[in-house]
Amino acid sequence: MAKKEMTKTTKEAVEVLTIDQLQTNLVAARNDLTSAKRGHKMGELTNPRVLSATRKKIARLSTAIRAAEIDAAKEKK
Repeated sequence: MAKKEMTKTTKEAVEVLTIDQLQTNLVAARNDLTSAKRGHKMGELTNPRVLSATRKKIARLSTAIRAAEIDAAKEKK
């Protein structure tokens, strides 16, 4: 049996955002979640997986903001 060669894919570089930009994205994601919840209650939301994806996006943004705040605090010391 021949082994299949796995090709490695490289990740694209992620743009580094400032804390203000991250907070702006967080507010927008929270607004998206609110509107998605409203749409889900009214039966307008076609894909309910949007809710969990948006919650995960909010968690990632919150984590990134907290990590950036910790790094900024370390630099000040």
